[in-house]
This record gives sequence, structure tokens and C-alpha cells, in this order.
Amino acid sequence: MIALSFDPHPMSIIAPDRVPESIEPFEVRSRRLCELGADEVVRLEPTPELLGQSPEAFVDSLVQRYAPDLFVEGHDFHFGKRRAGTPAVLRELGEARGIGVEVVGPVRVVLTNQFVETASSSLVRWLLGHGRVRDAAYVLGRDHELTGTVMKGQQLGRTIGIPTINLSTESMLPGDGVYGGFARVGESWALAAINVGTRPSVDGVERRAEAHLMNPDGSAFDVPSSLDEYGWETTLRVTSWVRDQVKFEGIGALTAQIRRDCARIAELLGPSLV
Repeated sequence: MIALSFDPHPMSIIAPDRVPESIEPFEVRSRRLCELGADEVVRLEPTPELLGQSPEAFVDSLVQRYAPDLFVEGHDFHFGKRRAGTPAVLRELGEARGIGVEVVGPVRVVLTNQFVETASSSLVRWLLGHGRVRDAAYVLGRDHELTGTVMKGQQLGRTIGIPTINLSTESMLPGDGVYGGFARVGESWALAAINVGTRPSVDGVERRAEAHLMNPDGSAFDVPSSLDEYGWETTLRVTSWVRDQVKFEGIGALTAQIRRDCARIAELLGPSLV
């Protein structure tokens, strides 16, 4: 089974000022698709030439290259010039070429407010942007993850006794705030108190994700000496919203709140790592 996936989003060509944020990098998306059964994931680069093809020309190019027995697409799929191709068009083109077409219907999910919504990437982006990571997990079928590399930060956490790792990631950051979750450290997982935002209490300006790593009891987690201080790969699994981002008056007030956040996260999530 071959999965075709656009990267970057076609809107980068059609309307660059309206490109939706990537939920996660193509490499991560590709790995997930392979874990779900794809034998190969092919990256489709959205060039003007490709997007300008008629639906017929687009389908014929796929038939010529892959000789498929079956096309599988979602109910809201559009393709070809001016989005003229629809599932109905794909079915007609497939039948004319002796190729089966399976259209997957909408998937409904129940959110924490009991609203029933149709699962979509647009809904996931909206939920993440509003800090609703638990609802986003219902739509995704898993917790949202930030995958990237540990980089050097300002090292303020060390000075207050709450060291953090700073993550360079192409995954979509949830809305500004504090979250509970988990961090992959080598082959192990640690609890994580995750902060997303500009860090207004220390006059930060760049949005980023940083995490204080903990043992199940809330004590500081020691990163193995086998890992370099910076440059190692990790994943932050964001599971629970804790609070909004707030600007505190002074480092003392900030430190006290962070310790309360960590205690709450350890109480909520610590038992799952024991």
C-alpha cells in the first residue's frame, strides 16, 4: 500500500498568506502512516504544474506511475485544477480505468463539552491553538506530540532550581500555557511540566516549548550522562492543560507557581509511570 501526502501544504502555492500550520513534520507523519500499514509514503511537492493539472491528468499520472488496483480517499477530498476533482469525479475516473475507488466517510468524535464534531486537521489545529489538548487527542486518536531537538536556552531554570529542556521543533505548539505530559529521554519516559509561550515573566519574546522533567513522585529527573547536554532528540507528549500563561511580578512568585504546577502534574500523571 502506497500513501501519497502533500508536503508542504498546497496552500503554500495557492495562497501563501493562508497556509495552515503543520501539526507535525512530514517525517513524523510518514512514520505514523507506515506504523498503520503503509508500505511506502510518497511526498507530493505542490508545484504550480502539479496543482494545475486537470483531475483526469492527475489520475492518469498516478495510474502510469503506480498501476493501482484501488484508490482510497476521504469524503471531502478535492484534487486537480481549481479543486475540480471530487470523490464522485474520482469514482468516475477510476471506474473508466478499471480501478476501484473507496471513499471513507466522515468520522465523528465526542469532545469533553459533549459536542459531536467531524474529525479534521482544521479542527485539530483549532483545538490545539486554544489549549484543548485533551479534545485534540480525541480527534487525533492519540496525544499530540512535539518532536524535536534539545537546544540551549537562557538556563534561567537552573538558577531557580527547576532546570528545563528547551525544544526546537517543527510540530505545532499548542496555545500559550502550562501543560502536563511526558518526555522521552533515550529509551525511558519522564513526567514533564511543559511551558509553551513567550515567558512574559522574564521578558521573553519568542514562542517556544520548554519542559521540566520529573520522576513519578515529582522529584527532578536526572538525564542520563550518556546523552549530551544539548542536541539529543526527544518527544514531548502533551496530555493535560494546567493553566494559562501569566506574567508574575518577580522571580520568587514565578518559582512558587512553577513548583505548584509540578506538584499538580505529579499528582495527576505520576501514577501512570509507576
